[in-house]
Amino acid sequence: MNYLSFISYVLITTFTPGPNNIMSLINAGKAGVRKGLKFNVGVFFGFTIVMLLCGGFSHVLGQMLPVVKPIMKYVGALYIVWLAIKIFKSSYAVENENTALYGFKEGLSLQFVNPKVILYGMTTLSTFVLPHYESRLAILLFALGLALVGFIATLSWALFGSIFHSFLIKREKVVNAVLSIVLLVTAVSIVL
Repeated sequence: MNYLSFISYVLITTFTPGPNNIMSLINAGKAGVRKGLKFNVGVFFGFTIVMLLCGGFSHVLGQMLPVVKPIMKYVGALYIVWLAIKIFKSSYAVENENTALYGFKEGLSLQFVNPKVILYGMTTLSTFVLPHYESRLAILLFALGLALVGFIATLSWALFGSIFHSFLIKREKVVNAVLSIVLLVTAVSIVL
C-alpha cells in the first residue's frame, strides 16, 4: 500500500468542507463544542457503520453502483440543498444554552445520505485497503481509523465555530450565505 497517498487522500477528503464539517461548525458556533458534541459522536458512529458497510460489501456495491449512484446522487444532493437552506436561515445567537441545532440522531443519520461519506468509503476501502488487506479485523481497524479521522475533522470544525462565535454572531448572514453557497455548490457538483 502507498501509505503517503492513502494518508494524503484521507486527510484532504475528511478536512475539506462537507455536510459533516459545516454542520459541526454551525452547531458549535451556536451552542459551544461541549453541547454540540452529541452531533460529533453521532457522526463518528454513523461514519463507522458506513465504513464497515463499504468494506464488507465493496464488491457487491461496486457492481450495483451504476444502478444505485443516480438515485443516491439525487437524494444526497436534495438533502444537502435542504441543509443549505436550514443553515442560511439559522442564527448563531444562543436562545437556550441547552439547545444545539443538531444532536446524535442527526449526526448518525446524516452519514447514510451523505454521498461524500459513501463515495469516500467506497473509494478509500476499495482502492487503498481491500487490495492489500482481506481479513475482517483489518477492515474493522481501517473503518475505525477512518471514522476517527472524520471525528477529529468534525471536532476541528467545531472548535473553529466555538472560538469564532462572536465573529459568527456579528456576521451571521454573510457566514451563513457563504456556507450555504458551499453546500449548494457541493450539491450541484454531485448532480453534474
